[in-house]
Amino acid sequence: MAGRGSRTVTLRGWGGVAAMAVACALTVVFALLLPLTQRAGGHGGGGAGTALGGVADGVQARADDCDPDVPGKEPERSVSRSGSADGGAVQAVKDRGYLSVGVDQNSYRWGYRDPNSTEESSELEGFDIDLAHEIAKEILGSPDKIRFKAIPTNQRIPAIQRGEVDMVVRTMTISCLRLKDVDYSTAYFQTGQQVLAPKASSITGFDATLGGKRVCSAAGSTAESALKLGRTQRKIPADTEISETVPNQLDCLVRLQLGEVDAVVTDGALAASQAAQDPTVELKGEPFTKEFYGVAMKKGADELVRRVNQVLEDYRKSGGWQKSYDHWLEPALGPSEGPPAPKYR
Repeated sequence: MAGRGSRTVTLRGWGGVAAMAVACALTVVFALLLPLTQRAGGHGGGGAGTALGGVADGVQARADDCDPDVPGKEPERSVSRSGSADGGAVQAVKDRGYLSVGVDQNSYRWGYRDPNSTEESSELEGFDIDLAHEIAKEILGSPDKIRFKAIPTNQRIPAIQRGEVDMVVRTMTISCLRLKDVDYSTAYFQTGQQVLAPKASSITGFDATLGGKRVCSAAGSTAESALKLGRTQRKIPADTEISETVPNQLDCLVRLQLGEVDAVVTDGALAASQAAQDPTVELKGEPFTKEFYGVAMKKGADELVRRVNQVLEDYRKSGGWQKSYDHWLEPALGPSEGPPAPKYR
């Protein structure tokens, strides 16, 4: 939660961006195991109650019974929550003694290391990091019983499937296609794809002005899929160059700054944070998709999905979600209408 290290976090102009770019360039494409967090004083010991009577019946949304445009079949629907059952994957986490979470370390205000930190080794912080600590606190009794593993965008699902992490909390959009490979919690954030470009650019959004332009996206992201679909459906011109993909979405901002691409397509929430780092770029046009972030877990790990859904219920009701949003995201995104309401099947 935002209470962990209450100092104000800012990036001081271009110097902050350069530091982030260097950090991004040095990030190894393969997963980097981060040490067990041992911060003293962080989260408060209290939390919202989680004593539900038992496991409620529910069926995780399946890829073959999933359609974002059909009520009742939206991909963000998940299994019913549970506050007490500790079977399967939940018990395995407790027996191990820590939660393993895949995260980003380059997304400003979501999951990143502050380049302006005077500490020798700055810790990960941001909105997604707060949520990961909250899950560890509710399952294991301490927000610090957690190990973070930095993974690039296109390695999120493989890391889960290989058992390298228990879950991924990394601005990961819930989609019907991804439900073939992983299971998700209920949604914890709503966003949409948006265009980021220099302020002086003639680009006005996801439209004809992208014709002949070089557009960057992260490999394996919903932005990459949206660009391909947009060109197929002629929402953007056929000569829009969309082959420029990178392991992490921050790499796109670096290429934009270097003049190697003309625009970036990524989640609007991430794009706003990138614009906050660089005053020469801005969001162009409105979001052209509606998407939801969820916590991704291994296919069939129903007990863990249920437990995380209960944590999210409590996090919303206790005000923890709003406190974290106000601290990390409000400066770039403005006031929030609150977290998305959970949908269950």
